[in-house]
Amino acid sequence: MIRSVHIDDTEQLLEIYNYYVLNSIVTFDDEALPLHTFKDKITKINADYPFIVFEENNEILGYAYGSKWRPKPAYKHTVESTVYVKHGVLGKQIGSKLYTELLSQLRQQNYHIVLGGLTLPNDASVKLHEKFGFEKVAHFKEVGLKFGEWLDVGFWQLRF
Repeated sequence: MIRSVHIDDTEQLLEIYNYYVLNSIVTFDDEALPLHTFKDKITKINADYPFIVFEENNEILGYAYGSKWRPKPAYKHTVESTVYVKHGVLGKQIGSKLYTELLSQLRQQNYHIVLGGLTLPNDASVKLHEKFGFEKVAHFKEVGLKFGEWLDVGFWQLRF
């Protein structure tokens, strides 16, 4: 089931996120985040944007949220989207289900543009975004350094 996040979900969400911090290039955080930092992040995002979780048998298997793109007022109709699926449960369409709901909520809130920033290469995320009609609009070369490797970032855009 997909539902809104609760602050009590923080530990499970942090476990999902920190796996990717420590084992992948999909996030540029390079140290596991502490619980209080992640709780603050959830609280701040959830105050202004949709933040949803996919839960099955009392276990959170993924989450998605919108967040501020840039701080200047003219950007207020643009939002960045984020989705994470628990390692080990990929391929069950959880990301697609979360994105379907998140994009629906963002559309209802009258956002005009949704942006997805992806560390490249990342075929699964590219495929997910393009499935929902996102188009690649930018490619920044070697903008992040993680695990001793220079990494590219691409941006995909969806216009409502």
